[in-house]
Amino acid sequence: MTTNKLARELDNREAAERPKVWKQAELLPEPDKQAGYKYRWIRTSTLGAADPRNLSAKLREGWEPVGVEEQPKMQMLVDPNSRYKDNIEISGLLLCKTPEELVDQRNSHFRNQAENQMDAVDNSFMRQSDPRAPLFKESKSTTTFGKGN
Repeated sequence: MTTNKLARELDNREAAERPKVWKQAELLPEPDKQAGYKYRWIRTSTLGAADPRNLSAKLREGWEPVGVEEQPKMQMLVDPNSRYKDNIEISGLLLCKTPEELVDQRNSHFRNQAENQMDAVDNSFMRQSDPRAPLFKESKSTTTFGKGN
């Protein structure tokens, strides 16, 4: 009688267990966010060839590499042959962070640059206007950067 009771308990557990659902693994893991910072994967190499110019430019823009101690769940994912031993590099991409203020300033800079370029194109276009065959200017395009948080 004890074995029947045990068998029924096992059947109930299996019935109550949620079915497992397969999902494709992400190419790059999402880091645990730290308040006040934005994260980005920055290219350190392409097809095995180092790209120090790209990394150097990003570091000068204010991006700083994230240490393994800041993201302990990624410790097992780190490339063991990485040149950046104490940081998180996966497949030639280095996890970096920067203060949100710098990202906002960068986005504002490029937004202004795009607006100035559109104004220059519009002014050049309207200069070619002739009173006998006037050109019309219809400008309703928008430009967005990032996720628009």
